[in-house]
Amino acid sequence: MRAADRLEGDSGGSHIQGGYKGLKKEEVKVEVEEGGVLQIRGERIREHEEKTDKWHRVERSSGKFIRRFRLPKNVKLDQVKATMESVVVPKVEEKQPEVKSIDISG
Repeated sequence: MRAADRLEGDSGGSHIQGGYKGLKKEEVKVEVEEGGVLQIRGERIREHEEKTDKWHRVERSSGKFIRRFRLPKNVKLDQVKATMESVVVPKVEEKQPEVKSIDISG
């Protein structure tokens, strides 16, 4: 399994891609923790069995993974989308501070 990559998209958002090929949807969890940390974790458990009239072989393998990314402070969590190929974090529009002009007297 390859490490996750964080890529900046054309729209200014982020795409987080991971090597989750071969995993089932039920084996991967995408969560946002308190403090704006996106966590992608999962566990793969595989069993391969071969039988012939002379022998019987069973191979088992398993592995866990976890990837964590800090999200921008003002990201709208309800707009974060996940597929088995990537997690998409939308671009965050920075709110410009309000500026008020003050007349100079005298």
